[in-house]
Amino acid sequence: MLDAIDRGVIHALHLDGRAPYTRIAAALGVSTQTVARRYRRLRGTVALRVVGLPDPHRAGQAQWLVRLTAAPHQAQDVARALARRTDTSWVKLASGGTEIVTIIHTPTGATASSHSLLLGDIPRTASVTSVSAHYVLHTYFGGPTAWRGRADALSEEQQALLRPAQAAPEGDTAITEADAPLLATLRQDGRATHAELAAATGWTPATVTRRLAELRAGGALLFDVELDVAAFGMGTQALLWMAVAPAQLERIATTLAGHEELAFVGATTGRTNLAAQALCPDPASLHRYLTHRLGALDAIHTLETAPVLRTVKAAGPVMAYPVTAYPVSAGRPE
Repeated sequence: MLDAIDRGVIHALHLDGRAPYTRIAAALGVSTQTVARRYRRLRGTVALRVVGLPDPHRAGQAQWLVRLTAAPHQAQDVARALARRTDTSWVKLASGGTEIVTIIHTPTGATASSHSLLLGDIPRTASVTSVSAHYVLHTYFGGPTAWRGRADALSEEQQALLRPAQAAPEGDTAITEADAPLLATLRQDGRATHAELAAATGWTPATVTRRLAELRAGGALLFDVELDVAAFGMGTQALLWMAVAPAQLERIATTLAGHEELAFVGATTGRTNLAAQALCPDPASLHRYLTHRLGALDAIHTLETAPVLRTVKAAGPVMAYPVTAYPVSAGRPE
């Protein structure tokens, strides 16, 4: 379990993923060496990682929440193959290990050739027995917005010291092809140094500093924090699929976005039009949440619960394999 300093470091990184150790230390009232040591330890013990991500809308990316059912003995292989791709995130094994849930990113308004994973690779994978794809229409809570259970360690005064200054955008804030090496490096490590980013891009450190500031000020570049939520005592995770009357969708989604048990709330297409992720200490807590809090919302007509057994991939990449090089069913050639 995490102590107060660990939780403070994690909360600080949610506020500013690139905050210097010195600024975090000043807010926490500890030494810079303590913050650096705790960060290194958390990377090893709870898989803490900061990842830099382009804002999907500004990058012209659509998000699909996809549910796959696979043969029991092959589901993990399919999940790992999906996790290796650069156009996927949040690959999870659910429902006894036979269901895979993932987010697939495609260009907005893409042609059929740009939907190769949805239209080609997945349907051709023999071990996949069913597929349903839900277009994410609106995210009410989640993404870089931190789950409240891991962003409640700091006081308002401490948070004010850590929030990055809201500078007015200067220069071009649109993501371009020239930004690709910068973004690829930040996806691997959102806290990569300016020298490391300069080496990856071929730019000078001054150019890296200026471009980072432009993208962040314009909201084109976001930072997310990954870690094992079990460290916060959340031993039970579940994906929730709800059908809500369209006239009530905005009200219900906004209400759910305020529930401390939820880490994601999004409106989607499909037979169910509202999806969420619940994080609870144990099955009894999840049961109470489903029956008492969700059960009290009459506008939710149906509810399906899929327990999450393992997160194979979070927001950042696992390994940098080319998107189109390998089908879902194949591993990397030796």
